Amino acid sequence: MVQRYSRQIVFDGIGEEGQGRLLRSRVAIIGLGATGTVAANNLCRAGVGFIRIIDRDYVELVNLQRQTLYDEKDAFDPVPKAAAAFDRLAKINSEITLEPVVKDVNAANIEALVGDVDLVLDCSDNIEVRYLINEACDKLKKTWIYAGALAGEGLTMNIIPGETACFRCLFPEAPLPGSYPTCSTAGALNSATAVVASIESAEALKILVHSPQVRKNLFKIDVWNNSSGYIDVEKNPDCPVCGRHEYAALKGLVGTETVSLCGRDAVQITPDMKTEINFTDLAGKLSRIGDVKYGKFMLTFSDGSVEFSLFGDGRAIIKNVKDENAAKSIYSEYIGL
Repeated sequence: MVQRYSRQIVFDGIGEEGQGRLLRSRVAIIGLGATGTVAANNLCRAGVGFIRIIDRDYVELVNLQRQTLYDEKDAFDPVPKAAAAFDRLAKINSEITLEPVVKDVNAANIEALVGDVDLVLDCSDNIEVRYLINEACDKLKKTWIYAGALAGEGLTMNIIPGETACFRCLFPEAPLPGSYPTCSTAGALNSATAVVASIESAEALKILVHSPQVRKNLFKIDVWNNSSGYIDVEKNPDCPVCGRHEYAALKGLVGTETVSLCGRDAVQITPDMKTEINFTDLAGKLSRIGDVKYGKFMLTFSDGSVEFSLFGDGRAIIKNVKDENAAKSIYSEYIGL
């Protein structure tokens, strides 16, 4: 152990005692995209003793620009991200336990996925999953770290039940589908995702070794426009999650419905929230990356590999997909969920 982790052990913030704590720690990483692959790589090399790596999606060629654990073979096969990440990480550190989970995180399984770990890292790509993580961790009194990046910007915040504001305090209401940019419409710099994931990883180490330097505010960075800073997020005493401990997402009162369309190789996705899609705005974003047509009642999109039809109420039919998890990933990336 001393040789492998010697550069960490000599660091005053960790030392031998801290390294021992890392080796005894259990972490769940939800999402193995741009931030998740960097965070998983960092914690694996740092010697976190148990890491559960969770993702519902498959590796695609477009992922390789920023998702650092995958290669072209993974994209051409294709391979589930959790399986591909496990293969890489197991070769990096055979002395820790890695548990790959190829599942969609939802209200039925979130508590089981995070219930036996010390810390949860959010590396997901949609706000629904973050609301679920927030509720499950508040209920189970688990610390978790929010991290997100888009274009050249990134955010990360430690959420400690009973001490800090929660994710619902930060984002009281979910934005409507189609109303905000995604990585497909706004892009994503690998430098931005790597920086945010590295800061998230550093905070994870602080939390696991019980450092007094754990940050209690939101960190924001823009690597393209050369700015960064900290934002204090006030705890809302009337927050439905950390204030009133009401767990609507966990109870299944909110959440996206997916239905496989028999014989059509397609999946219908219906968001739980009532909305009215602005086709003109969304078409302007999507036209940069594919062919878009729309009328009063429906928008269609195709870029040669992804194809869907979107209706005014947010309902979408995702075509040529393997399963419901793949459809949800496309909806999240191209429309926003």
